[in-house]
Amino acid sequence: MNRLLIIAGIVLIIIGLVGTYIGKLPGDMVWKKGNTTVYFPIMTSIIISVVLSLIFMIIGRFK
Repeated sequence: MNRLLIIAGIVLIIIGLVGTYIGKLPGDMVWKKGNTTVYFPIMTSIIISVVLSLIFMIIGRFK
């Protein structure tokens, strides 16, 4: 259990670091009006979805 928590923590740190760089892709839309800012990470969501699908597909083949 301890090893699982350490690995989960490392994975979350890596995701956080990558997220700061990948969050500004072409296709991500930002809408600013007055004091309001709305951010639509469309391209980032598509890339994350594809990567997670590939990871789960690879994990599923080894079970």
